[in-house]
Amino acid sequence: MSKRAARRPGGGPAIDVLIPAIEKDLHTLPYVIDSIRAFVRHPIGRIYVVSPDSRRIRALCAKKKCTFVLETRLLPLTKSRIRYRSRTWDRSGWLYQQLLKLSGDRVCRRSFLVVDADTVFIRPHRFRIGGRPVFYCRNWSQPEYFRTYRKLMGRRKTAPRSFVTHYMLFERSKLRSLKKTMEKRHGRPWYKAILKSIDRRKQFGFSEFETYGNYVYAHRSKSCILRSARNKALSSHPSRLKGSLVRRLSKAYRTVSFHQRSVYKRGVKARRR
Repeated sequence: MSKRAARRPGGGPAIDVLIPAIEKDLHTLPYVIDSIRAFVRHPIGRIYVVSPDSRRIRALCAKKKCTFVLETRLLPLTKSRIRYRSRTWDRSGWLYQQLLKLSGDRVCRRSFLVVDADTVFIRPHRFRIGGRPVFYCRNWSQPEYFRTYRKLMGRRKTAPRSFVTHYMLFERSKLRSLKKTMEKRHGRPWYKAILKSIDRRKQFGFSEFETYGNYVYAHRSKSCILRSARNKALSSHPSRLKGSLVRRLSKAYRTVSFHQRSVYKRGVKARRR
């Protein structure tokens, strides 16, 4: 990524960054970190990489001057205690990662940007403008996300677009308010309320981004700024993201993602969360 771009962090209060990752993400994670420093137009405090204990991820954090966080520090729950699977798919780790994101306020001491470990920024991003939150959105989502949201919150979703775009800025006070609301309504810890509300027969049972985004939008719809995310899925290696390719892609897209969907299939020999 351009060093010139990295020198223009923008103004306003600093934000932290939280990236949940496992070793299968090591081929994209360095590029994700570099792109955050190049294209996020806010001063960045710390970049936290949340992971199971991994020598390789610790080494990358040291190299990239990031802070390694052992995932068990954030949740009194381990992936092994989540059973969210069928005969053909396993979403246990996918769900656990979402709970880790919602636990970011335990380590971050300011508003924090959550970024998926397979998504690279290729254009500048701002997440607050004049004190107003900026959400990057898309036009489609999974209906099951909103059924779970209604069970959790007792209300329908209100936002006109989807917040599932692989990154989002969480304000600590609003995130804590969301979790307290869940706990008061369900009489149990927020993460247990989520696990209780999911229909485990369905693959797409919960979205942390839809839940937080709709909670904020329900209370501050007039102040929220919604922008098109314009994400592009790629199957090539992120090392190809340079020069003319980035210039060409950035004319139409803001980010690119290198998804590995096969990891959710049972029987596939791949590392799974």
